[in-house]
Amino acid sequence: MSIFGRKKAETDPEVEKVATQKDSDDYLLALDIGTEYVKALIAKKSRTDIKIVGVGKAHEAAGNMVNGAIADIAGVAKVCEEALVKAEDMANVRAREVVIGIAGELIKGNTASIRYRRNNADTPITNDEMSKIIKKVQARAGERARKEVALETNNKDVEVRLINSALVSLRIDGYKVTNPIGFKGKEVVVQLYTAFAPLVHISAIERVCDELQLDLVAIAVEPFAVCRACLGDDIDSSLSAIVMDIGGGTTDIAVVEDGGVEGTKMFSIGGRSFTHQIAERLGLDFEAAEKLKLLADSPNMKPELRRKFDKAVERNIEVWQSGVELAIEDFESENLPGQIMLCGGGASLSAISETLATGDWYKGLPFARRPIVSLIDPEDVPDMTNDTDRELDHTFITAMGLLRVGIDTLLGTGDDKSIKAKLARLLKN
Repeated sequence: MSIFGRKKAETDPEVEKVATQKDSDDYLLALDIGTEYVKALIAKKSRTDIKIVGVGKAHEAAGNMVNGAIADIAGVAKVCEEALVKAEDMANVRAREVVIGIAGELIKGNTASIRYRRNNADTPITNDEMSKIIKKVQARAGERARKEVALETNNKDVEVRLINSALVSLRIDGYKVTNPIGFKGKEVVVQLYTAFAPLVHISAIERVCDELQLDLVAIAVEPFAVCRACLGDDIDSSLSAIVMDIGGGTTDIAVVEDGGVEGTKMFSIGGRSFTHQIAERLGLDFEAAEKLKLLADSPNMKPELRRKFDKAVERNIEVWQSGVELAIEDFESENLPGQIMLCGGGASLSAISETLATGDWYKGLPFARRPIVSLIDPEDVPDMTNDTDRELDHTFITAMGLLRVGIDTLLGTGDDKSIKAKLARLLKN
């Protein structure tokens, strides 16, 4: 059944099953468009208990994605259609609203600070004043992101657009506060996480939505979405961790400190680079090397094949590990969290988690001790349940996070009376 022909489904007896599916505003679709796979999740809209009712997955064609970004709009739309149809068949509903992830080295996610000196220190801070301060931070961060992308692409006229914003911290006259409204003071210091993407990448996602006849609710930077999955609806979470989403084409890293996303970094080494190295060292084609990689932990691999396989993986691990070190170093943090949480298809390769958990790579970075490494279990994602008979694993965490971002956008964040909820509404305006 083609999504492009939904109107035909209403009268064609050959697609009677699809014709019984109803378009519903009560459901939300998340599309995780990866280099290797597209994953689709359909969930019932709810702030506190998101129920997943449909799951779909389809293999991406070679050339559809380059370094985490869409390279072939028609090709990506076709694969998204395959994944979406599977999810719709399972859910027996058609969600019209969608949230989509975005990744790649040209996505710039940083924490920016601004010192705002108030003209009248004796006047209480208002919502309108905070809105003006936040817009100033976003504008400054946007100009910084544009300059970075312009330098990397050698295009001084490049356009970028704000994708995500999240409050990190607030200080008034040096005093940290959680609720600035009503406080008096001379100097307000705001730390705000912002993520920007080149307009060309965003336009490609919008075109895919047009092809699929879907209403785009939000675009989310993928490591930010993973963080939202881990944090759930707890707007006062104290979670501190380094989150790594190891996909087919990129590795996306985010640092979370006391529930606030401090920054995101991405580099273009993912699971596919391991597959290419295995194929080259063992004289296999890509498909055979990918199948062998998925059997990496099998005890039945012959000793000689195991030796060659381990050598190929070891060579690529060194390059990947260097990318991780450079990305984490770029956060310029004085004290990094002691927990590393992994997700994505690349994290299935046990050599990756073993390297992070046992190697000495962390010693040149500001860790207090060796970090604890673990895979993110979907059952540990707060405020979200899987109501299907399809078992989800760590490769679906990004899609689950996208659902959370979509719910944040549509229904708001947490208790509407809390300051973080109020600021969240300001950040979306």
